[in-house]
Amino acid sequence: MAARRVAEGQPGLPGVVDQVLQGDCLELLPQLPEGSVDLIFADPPYNLQLQHELLRPNRSVVDAVDDDWDQFESFASYDDFTRAWLTACRRVLKPSGTLWVIGSYHNIYRVGAILQDLGFWFLNDVVWIKSNPMPNFRGVRFTNAHETLLWCKRAPDAKGIGFNYHEMKAENGGKQMRSDWYFPLCGGAERLREADGTKVHPTQKPLALLDRIVRASSQPGDLVLDPFGGVGTTAVAALRNGRRWLLLEREPRYVVAARERLARETARLHVPLQAVGG
Repeated sequence: MAARRVAEGQPGLPGVVDQVLQGDCLELLPQLPEGSVDLIFADPPYNLQLQHELLRPNRSVVDAVDDDWDQFESFASYDDFTRAWLTACRRVLKPSGTLWVIGSYHNIYRVGAILQDLGFWFLNDVVWIKSNPMPNFRGVRFTNAHETLLWCKRAPDAKGIGFNYHEMKAENGGKQMRSDWYFPLCGGAERLREADGTKVHPTQKPLALLDRIVRASSQPGDLVLDPFGGVGTTAVAALRNGRRWLLLEREPRYVVAARERLARETARLHVPLQAVGG
């Protein structure tokens, strides 16, 4: 069965959904049709600004995020990058579509200001409270036990925004679901690891978090886009819930891991393997 199409005949970009596309989102997003995406989830670089190794009290090194993709020369360069990808995302988002962005205190306030400058309208800020956060090993500040998600629509007057209120209420024991969500960090069998046991991706998000986002703010058959696709968690959540998906990812090692993961998932769900080509 052929993969479902976003648009026909786009030069330089496979015109299909249900794929992991390798490349920089700033190069790929402009090639997607305007107003074609129902839901965007973005887990961009946090610009953590780590200036030295993180050490435990026993002097062992903490496995922290020090990859090149999280390095920026300045706040100004990070802001320019953020403004560029958010502008590109806004173009491909349907008038009735919504966008989620996740971040930490390092970047989320800068991202939020740029979202408002670009015309997005906040629907909620949701706090993911980690039930098993990494401790602050040096004991010099509070443990960072949460991350923030911003949920937005394209404009203040955007109509037809989808929210599966009753499903979320039923999931919450018949009470209106709140904006504080408790999930553990990604671990155990869910965490993708290399042959030597190291993490494939340092910031892999828990599937339960993406599952809730997808179910809360999209409908079966909707197209879910992740411009920083990583190892494919957003696509797995979309696939399991009958949504179409499209991942953009720059780093080759993450592309390989995501495609392998989604091949396993499609086989488990009896979805045609052609849907995870690239």
